[in-house]
Amino acid sequence: MTLYEMSFGYQQDAAQLRLRITALREQARQTRDAELARALRLRMAELEPLVRQSRELAQLTRRYYERGYYRSEKYTV
Repeated sequence: MTLYEMSFGYQQDAAQLRLRITALREQARQTRDAELARALRLRMAELEPLVRQSRELAQLTRRYYERGYYRSEKYTV
């Protein structure tokens, strides 16, 4: 598997995480239990960095071998 092919997996992961956050947001909006709503918001906050990281890795792996592409220092060794 090439890095370019891996990028599609990261894109798919980001999309699934985004769908989960949307579902949690809807559930939090509909609930009347304040404690449950707080727990759902906390879970959404925990998932947001995963979405961001998946999107960043999708772009990095898709464009890794492009000449002149700036690679974030965050993902370089």
